[in-house]
Amino acid sequence: MKITLFALALLIALSSQPPHLGASNNASPPEVLDTSAKILRADSNYYIVPYWPQPTKCLTSGGLGLTSIGQTCPLDVILVNDRYHGRLPLSFTPINPKKGVIRVDTDLNIKFAARTSCPHHSTAWTLEFVGSKAPQWFVTTGGAVGNPGWKTMYNWFKIEEYDGAYKLVHCPSFLPHKHLCQNVGVVVDRNGNKRLALTHVPLKVQFQKA
Repeated sequence: MKITLFALALLIALSSQPPHLGASNNASPPEVLDTSAKILRADSNYYIVPYWPQPTKCLTSGGLGLTSIGQTCPLDVILVNDRYHGRLPLSFTPINPKKGVIRVDTDLNIKFAARTSCPHHSTAWTLEFVGSKAPQWFVTTGGAVGNPGWKTMYNWFKIEEYDGAYKLVHCPSFLPHKHLCQNVGVVVDRNGNKRLALTHVPLKVQFQKA
């Protein structure tokens, strides 16, 4: 009986011990890959392009650009039809800037890597709420990079795996509770602009090295 009680006490003691320092219960999310199957990096620029099953199709497909809608500055993010009409490269900065690799489901800032007609406004993405007859959150520029918190929550986005490709979402993980979580898709306004906005249906995308 003494041996049995000792063995039981030892089992309880071992089960209550903390895990080894080298152990980790949370595996890192997978890296985001570009159209050449290479890992996206924070020190490189990329085009965000609509997904095409044929790998060579994205070389001439559309992408994301900037235009002035309703006001001169800041500029708003739109989907352009092809690479020759305003497609611009972008960069990604993860919430931990020391991490040079871009991973899925990780908070990050997105910024156009180009000069614009609004030199006094940042090209970093942010959200703008337009409360007209059809209230909508649109993706615009003028955001800030870094400093996660309530004041910057609209500047943060994520890349998530989606149906064999990727999608962009706005759903900051660093907030104590979920504030606004939705896909980034396309809304066509009355002037025909294909504006990036928070929608139920995401824009299916891939990333091409600039």
